[in-house]
Amino acid sequence: MSRDYTRGVLFVHSCPRALCPHIEWAAQTVLDQRLTMEWTPQPAQAETFRSELSWVGPTGSGARLASALRGWEHLRYEVTEDATAQTDGGRWSSTPDLGIFHAQTDVLGNVVIPEERVRAALESDDIDEIHQILALAVGAAWDEELETFRYAGTGAPVRWLHKVG
Repeated sequence: MSRDYTRGVLFVHSCPRALCPHIEWAAQTVLDQRLTMEWTPQPAQAETFRSELSWVGPTGSGARLASALRGWEHLRYEVTEDATAQTDGGRWSSTPDLGIFHAQTDVLGNVVIPEERVRAALESDDIDEIHQILALAVGAAWDEELETFRYAGTGAPVRWLHKVG
């Protein structure tokens, strides 16, 4: 039986220096290949680093990558897996405060909202509840928290995060 392959990207948005090799080891284990990630300072949060890894692997590798990194303290990341002719794609987003979010994606990378979630939103007469249901379905809270980290590259405006207390 042949195995379907796909590709995707692991975006490590921020992590402490001490986690960098552990993230590489986890990715190597999941993808069953030796790799080296290039780490650069994350301007949006002091003393953290960022990296991106484009990968090719069997379908389901995105879920395995996200699971391997799930629950690690002080780690913000996203994993994408492209759809194939036989499988849907996926996007996993994780932050220390929100935990992990998963959404099915189509061949263009758009989040696909299952019919029953749309119907549940439509059953409400409360516009705020409709907004809340759909915002959760597309992972709006994760996007909002990760946005600063996604675009904190050279020359990009940065909203600095400070730990209080």
